[in-house]
Amino acid sequence: MKFICYPKCTTCQKAKKWLDENEVEYEMRDIKQDNPNLEELRGWYKNSGLPLKKFFNTSGMLYKSLELKTKLPQMEEEEMLNLLASDGMLVKRPILVGKDFVLVGFKESEWKEKVR
Repeated sequence: MKFICYPKCTTCQKAKKWLDENEVEYEMRDIKQDNPNLEELRGWYKNSGLPLKKFFNTSGMLYKSLELKTKLPQMEEEEMLNLLASDGMLVKRPILVGKDFVLVGFKESEWKEKVR
C-alpha cells in the first residue's frame, strides 16, 4: 500500500499511528516533497469513487489564497487534475492507495473496513 501524507499534518500523524498499531505494511511518501503527478491523480480519482473536489485540501492556505472555493465549481475535470498535480499542498491527505481502493482523508471506520 502507498501512504501519501504530509508528515507535519496532525491527521496524517494519526493515520500513520493507526497503520503502525494495526501492523499494516505501507510505503510512505511525503506529498510536499514528492507531489502526485497527473496520471497518479487521475487513477486515484477513478478508483476512489469520490467526486474530484474531495481531493482538494479545502483547509489549506494555498486553497484559500487561490480562492478555489469560488473557482472550482466552474472548472473542468482536467483543469482541476492539473491544478492538483501542480502542488501537493492542494491535495487532501492522507491518501491510502491499496490494490482495489483509494481512501482520501483519515476516517478510522473507513480504513478499518478497507484495510483488514
